[in-house]
Amino acid sequence: MTVRTLHAGGPEAGGVDGPPPLLELRDLEVLFPRTRGVLWKRQTGTVKAVDGVSFALRRGETVGLVGESGCGKTTVGRCIVRLYRATSGQVILDGKDIRTLGGPDLLGFRRRVQMVFQDPYSSLNPRMTVRDALAEPLEVHGLASGRGQRDARIEELLGLVGLASEHASRYPHEFSGGQRQRIGIARALAVEPDFIVCDEPVSALDVSIQAQILNLLRELQRRLGLTFLFIAHDLSVVRHVSDWVAVMYLGRIVEFAPRDALFARPAHPYTRALLSAIPVPDPDVEASRRRIILAGDAPSPINPPTGCNFHPRCPWATPVCAVQVPVTEVVSGGHRVACHNWRDLGAPFSHPGASVTDGNTK
Repeated sequence: MTVRTLHAGGPEAGGVDGPPPLLELRDLEVLFPRTRGVLWKRQTGTVKAVDGVSFALRRGETVGLVGESGCGKTTVGRCIVRLYRATSGQVILDGKDIRTLGGPDLLGFRRRVQMVFQDPYSSLNPRMTVRDALAEPLEVHGLASGRGQRDARIEELLGLVGLASEHASRYPHEFSGGQRQRIGIARALAVEPDFIVCDEPVSALDVSIQAQILNLLRELQRRLGLTFLFIAHDLSVVRHVSDWVAVMYLGRIVEFAPRDALFARPAHPYTRALLSAIPVPDPDVEASRRRIILAGDAPSPINPPTGCNFHPRCPWATPVCAVQVPVTEVVSGGHRVACHNWRDLGAPFSHPGASVTDGNTK
């Protein structure tokens, strides 16, 4: 897909009239080998997990990255923190391509960029107490000169995420899922990062606990000036934490927009389908809503469709969609869409809750 770099903050972000982005992805591509055999593995092909993803984030903002399972969201996040190596493209932090970093520069990058993982049950070592889990990054980065300073910092971190100091001596199995995720957030905050990738941090939690974790992340962002990439498959969750939303389908960004614009005036057929699937608590509104039911399942990244990846399921597909990859076009301001027919989709389609203000304005 031919893509302009999509800047959080609008087209001026990173330009002459605005501050440069903190993090920028340029034509990021990730290929994974397909192998066959048990003892003697041989490569039989490749899987294109991420295909030309480009966007940027300014300091202090949150970009929500949404899409269904298997579309490449987590792969993008793990490339940003260098848990995966990109096949091609660039991940630029404050003007430096992180793919070229090594030695002390890489250690400094590890301190600036952290990750909160999806599963709070498997992301913590069951053999380490909370104190040990939080002390480890402090020791690796030389942020605590003695036991007293280390313990004081651990107590401070626990307080930041709403836990008590006596929790430091406990093991992960003694906590609930929400408490474990708070520990994971505290561990990410231990090295005072600038940027945090949140990989579906609430998807494994009960709904009431989800709200607590989301509110915690927003409060931490306000107090500490953090920048977030918030990965999720639920647009209703992303709406409450994001300034900008990137919609991903089968490895590509199909729409990128300010949060309110995306919910009020979605331009891509896939975004409209996602919004139509969000339930509304009012039964009268729910009964009268327009639904978009997509045919079939998402194609396999092993053998993606030609042209637009979404065309086999798109109600508005035309012959050109099957043969030509759409370029990213400007809808308005910072709103971008990769669709041949976005101008012909008919009347604006919005979620019934799009006009509700939730206070997440900056």
